[in-house]
Amino acid sequence: MNYKEITTLDQFFEEGSKSHIFSHFAFQNIDFCQVDDTNRPFYFEDCIFLGCTLPEDYHRCISGNCLIFPQIDMPYNPFRGSLYNAASLYEGFSPEKANSYESCYDQRVYRHYKWTGEKATDIKETLARTLHDHAMSDALHDFLDAYDEKKIVGIMGGHGLLRTDDSFKQIVGISKKLTERGYLMVSGGGPGAMEATHLGAWMAGRTDAETEDAIAMLQTAPSFKDSEWITTAFRVLGKYKQDKYYSLGVPTWLYGHEPATPFATHIAKYFDNSIREDGILTIAKGGIVYTPGSAGTLQEIFQDAVQNHYLSFGYASPMAFLGTKFWTEEMPIYPLLQQLAKAGKYKNLLLSLNDDPDAVINEIEKFG
Repeated sequence: MNYKEITTLDQFFEEGSKSHIFSHFAFQNIDFCQVDDTNRPFYFEDCIFLGCTLPEDYHRCISGNCLIFPQIDMPYNPFRGSLYNAASLYEGFSPEKANSYESCYDQRVYRHYKWTGEKATDIKETLARTLHDHAMSDALHDFLDAYDEKKIVGIMGGHGLLRTDDSFKQIVGISKKLTERGYLMVSGGGPGAMEATHLGAWMAGRTDAETEDAIAMLQTAPSFKDSEWITTAFRVLGKYKQDKYYSLGVPTWLYGHEPATPFATHIAKYFDNSIREDGILTIAKGGIVYTPGSAGTLQEIFQDAVQNHYLSFGYASPMAFLGTKFWTEEMPIYPLLQQLAKAGKYKNLLLSLNDDPDAVINEIEKFG
């Protein structure tokens, strides 16, 4: 039997209206000091309390078979009950305030991460990071439960892709069209091809002229290394507001020097990059679009090929490559995959290679 998760006081009161006895619940980051149970006391049996604030006399209502994980003083909340978004990850940042990016939540956590070490050895720090990443995975799975798994599609590509590059616009177009057709777009949540993925999803439902305008606004700061990169992104968000279409970014503080794109409406940011990398490939059961990239993209291709070869999730998903010259000459991975598949070293691969973004979309739609 799974524990029923409670992450807000509203959820708690809704359940409390049904019964004053809570059995088999998991509470995340709830301030129970705000609960007035004078007239109708609540009781808890076999429950889990994760980073909750409990009143001094909590022993009177919590049975001995409950698990209580106390709060841990960190710049981040190890027991966060939901995914991040632009507002929470960039809390403290304002496009109108110079240097405010350096003091925002994301950068505060990144500085702490660097100070304590990428491979921290302090047991309190490693425990807190592990609990945080567990909370992210839990919130991520809750979010994905609302989607048909074959409608979740990833786009992989280079983090260094400039906003002025033709490939950037192509990725925006692919993501925009797929989002409009009911797909949830997923990426590593950083700059370059990843940002283009989420910009496309954000602009879903808007005209081509509006999308062109958004891209033009971003092009004044082409690289994520430009000081105005994050500022221009927030200006686009301010001009083109929306709350209808979603996308999922999965970045990591290992690459915290690369800002996470605020165009992703839902952000699962991890400390452990290995969990994050494997997670993206696992999530995107509707297929992955591979756009030109470098070592990281190359690693993802072979990880994905292994999952498809072994039918790790019961079936293989499309591996759709965009850019014939790049994937056959500059980084000749595609003919290698074909050769290995022909020799029987890889089985079940659903490979395609195109230069036309609409052909890539067609490959994804044929599957899902």
